[in-house]
Amino acid sequence: MSEGAPQPCDLSIEAGWVVPVEPHGVVLTDHAVVVSGGRIVDLLPRAQARARYAARKTISRPDCVLLPGLVNTHTHNPMTLMRGVADDLALMPWLQEHVWPIEGAVMAPDFVADGIELAIAEMLRGGTTCCNENYFFPDAQAATYQRLGFRAVVGLPVIEFPSAWARTPAEYFDKGLEVRDNYRGADLLGFSFAPHAPYTVGDESFERIRMLAEQLDLPVHCHVHETAQEIVDSIAQHGQRPLARLDRLGLVNERLIAVHMTQLTESEIALCAERGVSIAHCPQSNLKLASGFCPSEALRRAGVNLAIGTDGCASNNDLDMFDETRSAALLAKAVAQDATAMDAASALRAATLGGARAMGLADRIGSIEPGKEADLVCVGLGDIESLPVYNAISQVIYASGRHQVSDAWIAGREKLVDGVLVDTDLAALRAKARAWGERIAGLRKAR
Repeated sequence: MSEGAPQPCDLSIEAGWVVPVEPHGVVLTDHAVVVSGGRIVDLLPRAQARARYAARKTISRPDCVLLPGLVNTHTHNPMTLMRGVADDLALMPWLQEHVWPIEGAVMAPDFVADGIELAIAEMLRGGTTCCNENYFFPDAQAATYQRLGFRAVVGLPVIEFPSAWARTPAEYFDKGLEVRDNYRGADLLGFSFAPHAPYTVGDESFERIRMLAEQLDLPVHCHVHETAQEIVDSIAQHGQRPLARLDRLGLVNERLIAVHMTQLTESEIALCAERGVSIAHCPQSNLKLASGFCPSEALRRAGVNLAIGTDGCASNNDLDMFDETRSAALLAKAVAQDATAMDAASALRAATLGGARAMGLADRIGSIEPGKEADLVCVGLGDIESLPVYNAISQVIYASGRHQVSDAWIAGREKLVDGVLVDTDLAALRAKARAWGERIAGLRKAR
């Protein structure tokens, strides 16, 4: 190839606006992202990209903003099949009287696989390209995510009571570690330990998690300080608050992804900042279950890494990360009583790079930078609901919805094109969802 000849590449995505997330708050107009081998190789003005690269395929989206794919940092995706099954209830009645009994009747590999397949379709159509999963049957989870080419960190569940997946704590560990070993080296899959919560996991199990997480370099994904009652019960049972107990057991560190965290003192916020804890903020689930308010702006200002999660569809009731992130931004302002709290750029960062960092993937995804994998989404800003555009980041956070997502790529592979899912049989997916709905509805009537 002669000097100055265009360099071959796989893909060039041209967009009216590109928001790389890193550097923070930057909006690039009329730029292109160049991709080869599933990775971003360049980010430059559109005219320069056309002169410098000979793309095998060029996607032109002049009315779209190109973003890193959104990262859902806490979800129970098989529970898409329980969407709306028990609404308008507090957390413990919701869990103990409805969710756990239904799960006891239906939980099996096919339930997990079908629920995840439904969730992946919903997430892709909503601009989410990576999730942090927390559920049972991680073998079925991993197989489904791998088969459908979706990026996921699969939680290895640990809980003290028996389930359809395992009967004893030892079995949870043995079976979970076997799943991790079976998928070691899978391109789009990672693993974490997923102890359910301090109130369902004992000290011995937490101590083993700490040891193994260090040895295997895995995150620890756990519900923590979700409700005020959890704090009361922990003090009565253990003589200390849940976060203090986790600290005593050596788990409050940079591996911990603490989910919800609605009950925090100033000293606990400082501890999380000092130790490098990441917090998965799930505002809509917390609101719907009346669990409390995560002090997200106080955490952000303290330097804590914030991420966004939808939680499961049984408590949200969707996997809409755009709506979740908007809720996070608005709720932060109300809780802090400060209109400048959780600005749009910080909210978008939490929904992308913050999640990637929490999951140990910040060197691979979460921002549009050369060398990173091409997990990308286009969001249309050309319709009347989005015009005029003064600031593309503000428009995405405050005036856009998942229905405006036009395209999505994971590691450079097309997953959504012009709003149409690639290699997805929607009719078959709808039929599976309806069949599960009829079965679960029948179980509820029989109770």
